[in-house]
Amino acid sequence: MTEAMARLSHATSIDELVNVLRECARTIARCDGVTVIRREGDRVAYVAEDAMTPLWAGERFPIENCISGLAILEARPIHIPDIYDDPRVPVDAYRPTFVRSMSMYPIGLMGPSMAMGAYWAEAGPIDPSTSALLASLARYAGVTLGRVTHGKGADPA
Repeated sequence: MTEAMARLSHATSIDELVNVLRECARTIARCDGVTVIRREGDRVAYVAEDAMTPLWAGERFPIENCISGLAILEARPIHIPDIYDDPRVPVDAYRPTFVRSMSMYPIGLMGPSMAMGAYWAEAGPIDPSTSALLASLARYAGVTLGRVTHGKGADPA
């Protein structure tokens, strides 16, 4: 977590922010996959992933039809211990994947414009300490997002 926060504090672009999340969140969460999602109007785009098998990188979905979009719209984390027991989950999109449980975290301080998802191959609740770490990472990513999108890049080295 310390490394991720240090790297986020030096990020000067959204691409760098996305790379830090993609590279660090999976280790922090001890999960089987991570995705980074960006809002694009009434759709969400899966812009990066680090997962045991491919998920949705490069795909776009209606914002109200996916959990990442709901986390952005509701501006709150969403935890789903079993994707087959939650009516919000579009199970047809998940059936061919390893995903059985997930947590989705909105990113952005003044209204989320991104989200980070963590996925596990086994169904079950997320560990509270893992959830707290991911929530902290998402909040810090929100600070970074605000800084890099408002032209206030990192301090020069």
